[in-house]
Amino acid sequence: MEITMLVLTVIFLSCSKEAENIESVPTTDSNILYTMPEESALHEATWLQWPHEYQYGKTYRNRLDETWIAMTKALVKSEKVHLIVYNELEKARVTQLLENAQVAFDRIDFTISPTDDVWVRDNGPIYVKDKNGQVLIEDWGFNGWGNKAGYDHCNQIPTKLAAKQSKQVVNLNKVMNNEGGSVEIDGNGTLMACKSSILNENRNPGMTQQQAEAIFTKYLGVTKFIWLEGKAGLDITDMHIDGFARFANPSTIVTMAEEDLEYWQVPTRDVATLYKAANKNGKGYNFVEIPLTKNDVFTTYGKNVGKASYINYYIANNVVLVPNYNDPNDTVANAIIQKLYPGRQVIGIDCRNLFANGGMVHCVTQQQPK
Repeated sequence: MEITMLVLTVIFLSCSKEAENIESVPTTDSNILYTMPEESALHEATWLQWPHEYQYGKTYRNRLDETWIAMTKALVKSEKVHLIVYNELEKARVTQLLENAQVAFDRIDFTISPTDDVWVRDNGPIYVKDKNGQVLIEDWGFNGWGNKAGYDHCNQIPTKLAAKQSKQVVNLNKVMNNEGGSVEIDGNGTLMACKSSILNENRNPGMTQQQAEAIFTKYLGVTKFIWLEGKAGLDITDMHIDGFARFANPSTIVTMAEEDLEYWQVPTRDVATLYKAANKNGKGYNFVEIPLTKNDVFTTYGKNVGKASYINYYIANNVVLVPNYNDPNDTVANAIIQKLYPGRQVIGIDCRNLFANGGMVHCVTQQQPK
């Protein structure tokens, strides 16, 4: 349906200088305003932005459609699926695609809104809860991963969705540029991130680590930080954490073996930091290693995109969507992840063409907590 509702906005920020003023605030529980539920907590729904022809053409769109059909078909078994489509023509096209794939529509909802691309994890809303358990939307700044890609349409998505859902929105556009794929939380007050994608002059010029921590404490509800240096300029994201290290649960980190982390070009000092990481209570994490693909991945149109990661999976209520690549290690990775989530069904999603564009399943999904 067309978005016509007025945005219900609650202004929590007194001025654009909050990022500077917040520096002196210690990262303690008393300074928490909002808490972000972890991904495995109960969902109301999942959001997807459907690929279209209006930014990169029909070939780009057509190569990705099957991945979106597969994700939608898997997710409707688990929860409601909100599909953001560019316009009415795209809504009709996507509806036909899903009908042809025999996808049930009882849990599908369409939102019509122009987007620049598909990466809703990074540009979409971050759902948080206040101290009364009320769900709100945080609208963090998004500048196309440091002005590397168009972002004007995508940057409007959180506010538009808040309007559609009549939810209060916390406007953080003047406080911090922050993409959802940049941060991992363990559900118990710890955040893991690469400095390269946050404390970067193309995202947040002049911001200190202390400032960033105070902001994350206030708006995500975390008080312990695992900072990796990362590697700026390696890819469009400047090394998002969710490509190679994730919290499987409050006590477990899922990552790769050291030789695979080296292939992924994770700095050696970061590997050491990662394996020494402890939670906010000072207890070390358990580590589960998932291999990269055994072979180089080839897209359906014949492009070699190198070895790919399985870490970028998505946890829904009843299913876990795992990127697959028509590789022998698909079965290995799916089995490892299935053991981590015994109450959920692991479903492999063909991400060969999506990986060629720089991401996998987690990058193109966003959870809305119950």
